[in-house]
Amino acid sequence: MQRFLDPAILASISSLDLVAKTVVDGFISGLHRSPDFGFSQEFAEYRAYTQGDDLRHVDWNLFARTERCYLKRYEGETNSQLMVLLDASNSMQYGSRKPAKADYARYIAASLFYMAIRNQRDAAGIVVFDDEVRDYVQPSTRQGQLARLFATLDRAEPRARTDFFKPLKHLQTLLHRRGIVIVISDFYEEPDAIIRAFEFLRFKGNDIVLFHVLDPQEIRPELRNPAIFVDLESDQKIEVTPEYVNSTYRQKMHSHIEHLRSRSKAAGLEYELIRTDQPLDRVLREYLSLRKAGA
Repeated sequence: MQRFLDPAILASISSLDLVAKTVVDGFISGLHRSPDFGFSQEFAEYRAYTQGDDLRHVDWNLFARTERCYLKRYEGETNSQLMVLLDASNSMQYGSRKPAKADYARYIAASLFYMAIRNQRDAAGIVVFDDEVRDYVQPSTRQGQLARLFATLDRAEPRARTDFFKPLKHLQTLLHRRGIVIVISDFYEEPDAIIRAFEFLRFKGNDIVLFHVLDPQEIRPELRNPAIFVDLESDQKIEVTPEYVNSTYRQKMHSHIEHLRSRSKAAGLEYELIRTDQPLDRVLREYLSLRKAGA
């Protein structure tokens, strides 16, 4: 089922809801084939359908055999809350191949929302930010929430610069319930500043995950001739040589990643480096693991 999680294949799908369904259905099928399958997809019992219940949770195979409506009740149902903070700054538009970082970030968010709402019955919401809060959807499980979240993702085109503090100030007044907060960004900021921006959410009892999304060429660029690098957020230009890229640049990038990883761990935040050429199953596993741990 890995082909359903391959970002290169997902890039050929134009609809975010179809991307999300493809990823999550492929991931769940993989879990069923895995010996360590044990998340809340395993149901504990049935209960009879009552008026007002969500028909999506009816076991239609059982109905076909018995002509009676039953809903599956799942292990670990806790009605968790998921909040995604999506970086939509200009640096996210970079991509040496399809998908670009911004599109890959949308795939992550869309798949998490689909998993949370359709499979786990969790409340889900989003903050889209650059140097301002550009869009906000309050966490909810109400009818049409998934469509609202996908519409917000469709509008999240990269622009402006990154500022991690403004969306967090926004959340301080809006996020009253503890839950899982997932930040999707390329994190082009000093690691200490990033951690300071998110520590208060951790102090309030939230589980924080930093998904560090980078293109493979940002981590280990391949350069045969001198070139000019352009900062997509500041338009600053710098001429670089293959020797610089193969030594100094790679060392600086490695140091940045490792510093962010270690500072995250010290602050009690989860950190995952995600390359845009990697399948999306890691992000879904991380979400389900955190949800199970907090059940």
